[in-house]
Amino acid sequence: MKQHRVEYDMKEVQYCTFSKNPSQPIPGMTLEESVNLAALTKHLKLLEDKYAEIKHIMSEKYVPAQRKADLDEEMIAVLKRRDLAENLNKELQFRHHKLQIISHALTSWLKSDMSRSFQDFVEEIQKTKVLHGDHSIVEELLEIDPGKAKETEILLSCTERFDELISLGEYEKAVYFAANSPKGILQNTGTMNKLKAVGKTKGKPFPLLLFFETIFSTSQAFRHPIDAKLTLEGIKCGLSEKRLDLVVNWVTQERLTFSEEAGDVIFDYGEQDTYNKSKCLALAQIIYSECGLHKKVLLCLCKQGQIHGAMEYIQQFKFTSDDLMQLIKLCPHTELIQCLTKEWNGKPPSLSFSLVILHLFSVDMKKVGVKLLQEINKGEKDAVKHFMIKDPFCSLEKWQEVANICLQNGFDKLSNDIMSILRSQAGVTEISEEDDVVNLMQHVFW
Repeated sequence: MKQHRVEYDMKEVQYCTFSKNPSQPIPGMTLEESVNLAALTKHLKLLEDKYAEIKHIMSEKYVPAQRKADLDEEMIAVLKRRDLAENLNKELQFRHHKLQIISHALTSWLKSDMSRSFQDFVEEIQKTKVLHGDHSIVEELLEIDPGKAKETEILLSCTERFDELISLGEYEKAVYFAANSPKGILQNTGTMNKLKAVGKTKGKPFPLLLFFETIFSTSQAFRHPIDAKLTLEGIKCGLSEKRLDLVVNWVTQERLTFSEEAGDVIFDYGEQDTYNKSKCLALAQIIYSECGLHKKVLLCLCKQGQIHGAMEYIQQFKFTSDDLMQLIKLCPHTELIQCLTKEWNGKPPSLSFSLVILHLFSVDMKKVGVKLLQEINKGEKDAVKHFMIKDPFCSLEKWQEVANICLQNGFDKLSNDIMSILRSQAGVTEISEEDDVVNLMQHVFW
């Protein structure tokens, strides 16, 4: 045994690393099978076959992500070449049509006595509408969009082909056909409603989601962006299918037509999905900012906890006191209220602390008000005095109401400090509630 141990120690031993604890039971095998060599061999063969199958599936069904990016670029380039070819074709068709009209008019003129000029002859034909019924020659020659007459035919042809694919159950082909239709002629609410009526098919991608994913990814290749209504429906569809990753890509790549409704949908989704709330708030903020909705941008900043960013935003844009009071009601953060009621970068407070306290207690937000009072109660009397003197908005009677609220909610020390500071002001006397003769608004202590 000693000799064997020496020989073993002299050999280079390779230790295997395990991603899992090797002492744990083997999944799919009982304890008896895990110590049976035949059962282990059989299980090993099963795992090897499964590994080979997965590897084969990966090689056939999956391609590198870079390949998708390359294909997207190729598709955009092909779409651009297609548009150029279409424009050239329409221009040539228009020239051919003009030549036909002129040739017809010239033939008629040559057959006449040619007593009038050719131009006068054309104008007379226009008046009598001999050649084309209700369509005059001059209008045809001066037509700005020569392809307008063909658009109806193209729309009908594309619609028929799309409906045919839908009736055959070829939903993916129908989606790609609609998304890549000439000039996006099928990228409309009618196509969307048809795909929505199809619903989901087991084992296949949701046609409606695939439609939005395709048109948003190729929107940059077309002259006209996706309209706001389709954008809104696309965002709703993506969120209903729990595909926030797609919505993030659409918004950040600026492939959508932003609207307030689109921002509201993402904002509301974040309120329900707390795990992705911060991400949804950031997306909604982008949309609101693009739409110039400053109040909602400010709300998103506060909801994300970016209080300093919100204060800078307040300094940049004009907000009324009512706007800020509404902001506090929607986002009652103590840090936000403290910043709004203090000087910021040398500028006076945006709101009065006492008025905020009275407002909170009047709109059933007592807990927030009590929390603010607790923060103020931690300071000394001089800090409270400084706070009161720096408040340019509040009158004596309002501070007396604040003192009464403090007393009612157990902040006796803070209430006494406020009343003591009020009494110390020149010309200020305490006013009882029964005294209806004195005008409280005449007593201002600053």
